Amino acid sequence: MIKLKCIAVDDEPLALDIIEDYVSKVPFLELVKRTENAIEALQLVQAGGIDLVFLDIQMPELTGIQFLKIANGKANYILTTAYSQYALESYDLNVSDYLLKPIAFDRFYKAVEKVHNQVKISEPAPVPQPIVAAPLPAAASPIQDFIFVKTEHKIQKIQLDDILYIEGLKDYISIYTKAERVITLQNMKKMDETLPKGQFVRVHKSYIISLDKIESIERSRIAICGKIIPIGDTYRDEFFKHIDNKNI
Repeated sequence: MIKLKCIAVDDEPLALDIIEDYVSKVPFLELVKRTENAIEALQLVQAGGIDLVFLDIQMPELTGIQFLKIANGKANYILTTAYSQYALESYDLNVSDYLLKPIAFDRFYKAVEKVHNQVKISEPAPVPQPIVAAPLPAAASPIQDFIFVKTEHKIQKIQLDDILYIEGLKDYISIYTKAERVITLQNMKKMDETLPKGQFVRVHKSYIISLDKIESIERSRIAICGKIIPIGDTYRDEFFKHIDNKNI
């Protein structure tokens, strides 16, 4: 049986609870992520490996319609909303179905079954494999090499390799890259969870750094591109574990 890997995106926790409960009842669905953060969900879709997205339309940071336009056709989508007036525009963006809240399970099942049947039809027939002495290596997971952040006027894509360090301020964070400073309202905790481990590490309540951009470390201070960044006592041991692993 082909299993569809799903994510649910909604700014209402109760709506996410309902989707999660419904998914658990359908054998060919697997919920890999539920989130209230549309930008986080967009990064997952862009990285690949997601078959189906349950997507709310009315969300504060990024609307479902904006999400669909940026994602540009990756994955299948079932929109979930309490507002029927968006149906026409959503179908223009080639969504698989449109569910009005409150969502009944029979209507939910009909929508996901349609997507499942479409995926089965488009799935290529298996190619017979020759017998080999050793098992073939597993395919590598997609590598995350960028993030999306919401700035004052747009959603901006930032290449991870361009990031020098990130500074947390009172109500926003600043992402310093090789070329610019990008300001976003995301908090440090969420950013720390978003960035790939081993490449970025939090060294202070106000700083996350890119390990490969370190120029020098002296006592409790890190130098990156002329900026001196303090190492907080809370983060010291974890930081130096990363440094030992990098053989610096």
